[in-house]
Amino acid sequence: MITPDTKDWTWVLDRPCPECGFVAAETRPQDVPALMRKCAVRWVQVLADEPERLRARPRPDVWSALEYACHVRDVFRLYDERLDLMLTQDGPHYANWQQDETAVAARYGEQDPLQVAAELSAWGETLAEHLDEVGEGQWQRTGFRSDGAAFTVDTFARYFVHDVIHHLYDVGAPLDR
Repeated sequence: MITPDTKDWTWVLDRPCPECGFVAAETRPQDVPALMRKCAVRWVQVLADEPERLRARPRPDVWSALEYACHVRDVFRLYDERLDLMLTQDGPHYANWQQDETAVAARYGEQDPLQVAAELSAWGETLAEHLDEVGEGQWQRTGFRSDGAAFTVDTFARYFVHDVIHHLYDVGAPLDR
């Protein structure tokens, strides 16, 4: 059983992450698409490892590299949907997403690493393209997480990319920046 992560990670918008070293405050939202593309390439490299190694958990309560990659793929898709809501609706509220329940229901640890790599790459590029298209006047549009946390497209992009970078750190494949 995975130990659910119940931390509110929004603090990464205000101070550097002591684990992965990402500094959201020094990251321009316009730079996020390029960072995402670098992350997607790095994830594809991670997924080129032997399937048995990708499925191995470092501890029973910690996701395997494959499970993290499936999570990142789904985060790319989910954040693309949320970005669309922020750009097309005024102050949308996002439905809660139970990432740990999704991991179990979708059987993350049993998925085909090559298929996950292809999907992760495709969703990463889709989201990067959509972020590339954000106009100067759209970075301050708002959206709200189910727990009430408020984001602008700017903070949303920087918060999101930390998640993807941090999970590379989690699997021992930190992003060279």
